[in-house]
Order: sequence, then C-alpha cells, then structure tokens
Amino acid sequence: MKGVKKMGMKYKFKGVLKDFNEFLREYKIIPLAIAFIIGMAAVALVQSVVNNLLMPILTPFIPGGGWQTSQLKLGPIYLGWGALLAAIINFVIIAFVVFLIAKFLLKEAKVSKK
Repeated sequence: MKGVKKMGMKYKFKGVLKDFNEFLREYKIIPLAIAFIIGMAAVALVQSVVNNLLMPILTPFIPGGGWQTSQLKLGPIYLGWGALLAAIINFVIIAFVVFLIAKFLLKEAKVSKK
C-alpha cells in the first residue's frame, strides 16, 4: 500500500510539472521574463545616459544648477518637480528607444485599428 501512495504522489508531481511547463509555453512566460530583464538593463542604461551625459549639459542652462533636487514649497507641502521632470525625460527617452526597436529592428508591420 505504501508503494502505491508514493507512485501516485510521484505521478501527481510529474503531472503538475507537465502542466506548469505547458503554462510557461502557452503564455510565453520565458520570453516575457527575458524581455523584462533586458528592459531593466535598458532602463539602467538610459538613466545613466540621462544622468551622466544629458543632465550635465543641460544643468548650466537652468537657473540654480541642481534642478533634479528642486522642490516647490506650498505651505507645509513640498513638491519635487525636479525629480518629476527627470522621470519624464527618462520615460520619453525609453519610449523613443522602444519605438525605434519596434520600428527598425523588428520591422513589424504597422498595427491597424480593427
């Protein structure tokens, strides 16, 4: 009897692994994970370009210099408009790079509305 239970448990475990493998393949989880990892590396690269290349060039033209740490005081509230502006610049650059990848490297056909 004990051997039958072990075999049944082993069979169930293999069935779960098979189902999990099918899930990974059907929903393309592995390519998604790879794209996520590459995307995180791209974000770090773009942030470095923005922070270390573009911002030192732009900073002399902006009054006060350290605009990324600038805050606007509204009574007891401090709004970090400099950090928000830096995040917007990072987003625009990342979005543009993704657009270029989709447009030229992948050579995807233009998506049409249905």
